[in-house]
Amino acid sequence: MTGRLVVVGGGQAAFALVAKLRALGDRRPITVIAAEESLPYQRPPLSKKYLLKEMTLDRLLYRPENWYAEHEIDIRLAMTVTRLDRAAKQVTLSDGSKLDYETLAFATGATPRRLPASIGGDLAGVYVVRDFKDADQLAEEMRPGRRVLVVGGGYIGLEAAAVARTCGLEVIVIEMADRILQRVASAATSAIVREIHRSHGVDIRERMGLHRLIGDGGRVSGAELADGSIIPVDLVIVGIGVTANDVLAHDAGLDTANGIVVDSHGRTSDPAIFAIGDCAVFPWHDMRVRLESVQNAVDQAEAIAAILAGGSEPYDPNPWFWSDQYDVKLQIAGFGLGHDETLVRPGQREGSVSVWYFRQGKLIAVDAVNDAKAYVTGKKLLEAGATPNRALLADPQIDLKTLLA
Repeated sequence: MTGRLVVVGGGQAAFALVAKLRALGDRRPITVIAAEESLPYQRPPLSKKYLLKEMTLDRLLYRPENWYAEHEIDIRLAMTVTRLDRAAKQVTLSDGSKLDYETLAFATGATPRRLPASIGGDLAGVYVVRDFKDADQLAEEMRPGRRVLVVGGGYIGLEAAAVARTCGLEVIVIEMADRILQRVASAATSAIVREIHRSHGVDIRERMGLHRLIGDGGRVSGAELADGSIIPVDLVIVGIGVTANDVLAHDAGLDTANGIVVDSHGRTSDPAIFAIGDCAVFPWHDMRVRLESVQNAVDQAEAIAAILAGGSEPYDPNPWFWSDQYDVKLQIAGFGLGHDETLVRPGQREGSVSVWYFRQGKLIAVDAVNDAKAYVTGKKLLEAGATPNRALLADPQIDLKTLLA
């Protein structure tokens, strides 16, 4: 193709797509429409090293400004697409201008869910962490001795809790479900992570909802929990999941389902339009999934770049994820959805442990806590489609390398 590619979005997936296209020698005109004022940057450090002021924004940038000019990529910052006209193959931008395309790619990501204003979600001192501006504001709040309420016991909430505790704040985490990480991890992994946080002094309250936030002069000062108790708080961090940014696609008549539905080649219901990253719902192992991870954003974007450049290989990922909390690194290989059995294996070093997931006897995922060997072994087994001998796996005296033989 020689016509213009318009990429809607300016995050990890958008950058990976255009960088890979240029690396493959594709010289078509490219325009990236990025809603933020900043050039594309890494987001995972926002809730960790950036929030702790261990990294600055310039260190988070994927490439400096001159890289885009050198690679003939027209990137338009602080700009959004307000309308998509599929018949005319044209988008209308927030400044009123129009832009024609031959191919369009959605890399619009997802937006953190906020608490409703009706229960105090619009009070000052209530935060989500989506971009560097959110992190900048939250960093100013992280002062020792203050009390923070974290609403939501998923990875985002728990990472924020770890940073807050590291900064010397008193931390309370509430999770409405039966346990933290219930949507994304096994009960065994939840128990391991719960103990890590409690050992650092975090007050975790499971099966506990939020009734409302209490304000004083327009700023949050307390919270009434579902059991009727009222606790004073200085700030609130909300980590209750995300919503895929699919409204523009939906309004243009594309298939959506909390995400933009694509096939294994990243194509939407319109063959001229693709979707990648957190906003894309794609087929995987007889399921339709939307993976919220850096790995998926990069790998899917690069796979679709290869297709745009003339390839035909479908996107079939081997998912992996990670989460850093305190001095603990949780590495995840595979996708544990639908598991019916787990096996917990102690690691060789103190504090290291791994949780192995099975479905109908087949290995489908591994959670490794400070256990790089278990992660690497599990990842290799999953990539090979192999299931280890259960008796050998259960014996911590057996070297994991023997499972790969």
